[in-house]
Amino acid sequence: MKTLTQSLKRRHLNAAVIFALTCSAALYAGRARAEQPPAPCHSNPQAGADRSAVHQRGDIAHLPDRLQDRLERMAERPHTYLPMQAYAEADKPSQLFQYYLLDSNGFEPNPFTAKFAGINDAAGLTATGGNCGLPTIGAARLVVEPKPGLPTDPANVRAFIDIFTDLSNLFVINNESGWYEGWMIHDVRVPQVYAAHPGGRARFGTITPADAAALLAMGAHWNVPGRLFTMDGYTPHFPANSDHFPDRQTNLLPIQLSMGALNCMQQTDCHGYWEFNYTTNWIHPLYELPFTGGIPGTFETGNLGALSSLIPGSGPSGVKNNAINYGDNPNTAGIMGGSGPRDPDKFEADVDNQREHRQRFIPSGLALEIYLDAYLRLASFEPGTPFPQRLFDAYAAEVKRVDANGDGVVSALEGDVDTASDGFADNTRLFLPATSFRRFAVTREINDGYLAPRFAPSQRAWLLTGAAVTVSPTQPASQGRDGDDR
Repeated sequence: MKTLTQSLKRRHLNAAVIFALTCSAALYAGRARAEQPPAPCHSNPQAGADRSAVHQRGDIAHLPDRLQDRLERMAERPHTYLPMQAYAEADKPSQLFQYYLLDSNGFEPNPFTAKFAGINDAAGLTATGGNCGLPTIGAARLVVEPKPGLPTDPANVRAFIDIFTDLSNLFVINNESGWYEGWMIHDVRVPQVYAAHPGGRARFGTITPADAAALLAMGAHWNVPGRLFTMDGYTPHFPANSDHFPDRQTNLLPIQLSMGALNCMQQTDCHGYWEFNYTTNWIHPLYELPFTGGIPGTFETGNLGALSSLIPGSGPSGVKNNAINYGDNPNTAGIMGGSGPRDPDKFEADVDNQREHRQRFIPSGLALEIYLDAYLRLASFEPGTPFPQRLFDAYAAEVKRVDANGDGVVSALEGDVDTASDGFADNTRLFLPATSFRRFAVTREINDGYLAPRFAPSQRAWLLTGAAVTVSPTQPASQGRDGDDR
């Protein structure tokens, strides 16, 4: 009787499993064909199989439902490649702690995302609008690598983090060395108030009581410690579809961290991989900002492109270096030790003079310190000095504090997380954690020679954006093993 009962139970269980799988397959097949391009564009004939393959993959199976749905939605569309496979770089699986779901809402429409009478209404859209108008969407996954000897807390700036970006429905870029670029965005907050150093300088990462009073007096008295800083003192206005450049736009102060360049495939899908750690957690030279055209009035005064950071240095108020010593040297052997062609990824070396010393970027936390000087320390840093001179002076002053050899450049050695500077035992303070970057954007770039986003800090070249979603507890988010665990 026991055997018969067990057999019946197994039959019922098997029938239930088969029924569930059949329903699941039907559901996914139905959902897979729910979003295909209309005629005359061509649908994905393997939509159901592609969606099912992604759904079952080990790096995706444990992800939150919304993120899974987005990756599967992209898989069902026409594509060249499925969403990127995430491989582990340690004995244990990588752990998802944060993600972004991206679309073309949440910022003012621009000629890349919309048609404008007399501007591009007789021309085809060059970035979005692919596959007969399917919405442009994307997702970015942030996973921490549980490497031996490294922290697994993603809020620790010494952690090693992988970022996988998948975009659907952006056209391939063909002209003028153009590319798409992803950006993680940290919005500056009003820091805590502490007594100043002797001489009046604010302590690192803080403002003085006099600064706090000046901030509180702005606008509607929004700017108090702990809140997102707004440049007008009113409540935060995030980028929105209803914005209008230049008179209505965000009042936040963003720090944008590049995810690197990418281009799209034949069937309008893009895929990017980037590593976030203390060797890459660096920001474009902020003194480029008044020359990108994204600050109202700067284009009209002819400042677009008026300054270049091609030869590294500390900007208009700082050190200007000799192009022979600090330029991108085509020769293997250079005038200075370990020079040759510039290679910012040459961060680590057993011999320090072989590490790259001509970095144009600066650590993200140092960028924040420069912004505090320029925008928030109204009393303790050059009171009364107008913008952009405040920005130029702040950049030169803060770089100098960590620039041991006085060349106006934060080299790989000087910016290393383990290097001591400005009276601190190490440089951990110079880096913002990945968890503090709460927004993401994708831009359409063109070869203008700048490291800053095109038209920064405005959204005039944005294509996609999305807010960070925290995953806690973290979830397994890799399958298989990368061939190189670096």
